[in-house]
Amino acid sequence: MPKISIQQKNWLLSAHIGFAALWTGAVLSMFLLALRNTNSDDSAILYTLDSAINLLDDWIVIPAAIGSVVTATFLCWMTNYGFTKFYWVITKWVLTSGLIVFGTFWLFPWGNNAEQLSGQEGLQALSNPLYQFDARGVLIGTLVQAVFLFGIIGISALKPWGRRPTQARSHLHID
Repeated sequence: MPKISIQQKNWLLSAHIGFAALWTGAVLSMFLLALRNTNSDDSAILYTLDSAINLLDDWIVIPAAIGSVVTATFLCWMTNYGFTKFYWVITKWVLTSGLIVFGTFWLFPWGNNAEQLSGQEGLQALSNPLYQFDARGVLIGTLVQAVFLFGIIGISALKPWGRRPTQARSHLHID
């Protein structure tokens, strides 16, 4: 695959940064809504906040995470970054993959369950152990995601650990 020009790389990098910013901002917003939701005294507000959390997840976090992964893939594939040349790139891939797995299999279901329960039970959901578990999972999960996203952004800016050492290739000649 031919490498892209500096201008194309800069546009792709800008899109990547934009997706990361959207993802991070939406997760922070979800955390703040979940934090506000811990002491609701109105069933409509409880349900509205749970719905808003899911709205952010469905319409901003998921597309932004996908956009971030797609742009990162093209940056690795079509520039000198590569997929395995730098420790910082590998670290970002591992952390991002972990966030997506966590979001898909835990955070997303917790948010959906909390919204469903608060819609069905109103304020009674606050005394339901399943709702408490799911709401606490959203609260802690979004905080964890935000911390990791800030860490990934820091890694992107600082590019610590540098390049992986290249090993001398041995050329075997078979006669």
